[in-house]
Amino acid sequence: VKAVIDFAFGPLGLHRLEAACMPHNARSADLLSRCGFSEEGYARAYLKINGEWRDHRLFGLIAPS
Repeated sequence: VKAVIDFAFGPLGLHRLEAACMPHNARSADLLSRCGFSEEGYARAYLKINGEWRDHRLFGLIAPS
């Protein structure tokens, strides 16, 4: 994840990254938090996985200025 962040904010020049994980996936949420992402919201029925719509926690990261 750190390599993607460095590439996105470096050579690509992006301003913002977004990530999402399923609510029960605490390890993914912890990883995003450790990498600097902030939780921004909750999306109900965000993605259809194995034929069922699944909720997700939403995270965002803004490039350092």
